[in-house]
Amino acid sequence: MNRIKEVKPLPSFRVWIKFSDGFEEIIDLSDLVGKDVFSKWNDKEYFNSVYIDSESHTIAWPGGIDLCPDTLYEEITGKDITSLLTTNISTKTL
Repeated sequence: MNRIKEVKPLPSFRVWIKFSDGFEEIIDLSDLVGKDVFSKWNDKEYFNSVYIDSESHTIAWPGGIDLCPDTLYEEITGKDITSLLTTNISTKTL
């Protein structure tokens, strides 16, 4: 599966993400701000502390906030992750 290789925080609660397959995009996370654990993002310094977690290979923030890399990939590419996995498995078994 594609891993996140780079991330940069942007104004207005957006982040630029680049995946291992070269796909890159800006994703708007403003709809999450202020909800539950994402209330920490109200502090812009905190939001800007985004990094790539070395174990899960997703974007994360201090204190255990992270977002699923597969969901991010699916959302920004428009590709269904289930069909990508099925295609990948089928190709490897041939």
